[in-house]
Amino acid sequence: ALNARTLQLLEVVNLFDELYPLGKQCNTSSVWANGDFISRQSHWWESLKGCFHKHFLMLGQSFVEQLLDRKLTQEGASVVRNSEAIDIELQADKCVTTLANGDLIESKFIIGADGSHSLVREKLGIVFEITRPQIIWAVLDAEIITDFPKVPEIITFQAETSDVAWIPREGNIDRFYIQMETKEFSVDDALAKINRAMAPHSVTIKTLEWFSSFSVKESVAESYAVEDRAFLAGDACHIHSVNGGQGLNTGIADAFNLIWKLAMVTQYNAPIELLRSYETERKTVAKDVVETSGQLVRSTKFSEAGTHAQDYVKIVERRSGYITGMGIQYQSEGLKGQRFYDLEIHNGLQTTRLYSLLNYQTYSLLIFGNDATDFSLPPYITKVSIADNKQSSGYWADNSPYTNQAILVRPDAYIVDSAPLEEIDSLIDKLWQFN
Repeated sequence: ALNARTLQLLEVVNLFDELYPLGKQCNTSSVWANGDFISRQSHWWESLKGCFHKHFLMLGQSFVEQLLDRKLTQEGASVVRNSEAIDIELQADKCVTTLANGDLIESKFIIGADGSHSLVREKLGIVFEITRPQIIWAVLDAEIITDFPKVPEIITFQAETSDVAWIPREGNIDRFYIQMETKEFSVDDALAKINRAMAPHSVTIKTLEWFSSFSVKESVAESYAVEDRAFLAGDACHIHSVNGGQGLNTGIADAFNLIWKLAMVTQYNAPIELLRSYETERKTVAKDVVETSGQLVRSTKFSEAGTHAQDYVKIVERRSGYITGMGIQYQSEGLKGQRFYDLEIHNGLQTTRLYSLLNYQTYSLLIFGNDATDFSLPPYITKVSIADNKQSSGYWADNSPYTNQAILVRPDAYIVDSAPLEEIDSLIDKLWQFN
């Protein structure tokens, strides 16, 4: 599932329109017990501010990968598959990667986005201690036949424990997570637990798409970078349970955070301290994500009998900022470090969204109010002017939370700094930070 913040990032990089129609919207979770409806919750989505997609987009990771592959190919940078790396060496001015076929690849930087068994992490000697809470799940994707009223929401079934969750997926596919007592089990074993939890309703499998198991593991890498040259991202630097749907979303946010900083360093000679902020920001987030998913998965097994599902919902509500992605901030002080709000803006008879004006290849300097300023900007900053009332030309916004101020926004749509319009010179002085 893609959360609301990931959907915003996909909009910024112009990937949203192609991906969004493929998925299924879901912003509601419910609890059922003994065939009876207990509760339904969606307020942590509905109360979100500064965004337009207040829901998960239920969509398999393969769709995201396929889209990224196509876009990279269009840019002449296609992914090379079936090409195994066997060694990595960091030298004074470069990284040298040895492939299984003997080829050597030299690069200025290297990113290990190679999963929980990361070769990059191993070769760099980064500590990755794993906690195993001894909880085993089956995961089943199938087209099903059921007499249960199907709705596009996440359903938890409460029995003695909360050991079955029903997740809507794209198309006609549904996913079930089933907590199992042993490491060895079959599809029939998992299906029997589903039907026991859903009784008096039942499920049969029409077409089985995928069946697997996973043992919950938790870890955050001791470091995310070595010598300002090699970096880890995604599952290579953090692993946790699937509860809360945070894995893919956290990995995408890692990648976005790192790649724009690499671009600023390589293209605009940004100081290396910018790259070092990647670990500072994203490792903190990873620790909170692991804590969130850990609380959720443990509640399914260790809560008092008959309270598991309700406890699960309480944790989701308490940690909703991470689950939706919208509560993540970076060293927030005033507006600094906060997520920049998306707004509806107008230009003549046309209405669009503010995020459509952000340039993910540069910083954005947004002027809210009457823009009578005349100044030059470095090439890594794009200026956007938004009037605070209707005008005959240019963009304007109704009910903007940002009035009469200039706001500098990072490529990943977090606020760097702000200043009143009458003090904009002081903000502009800070912009010329790269040589």
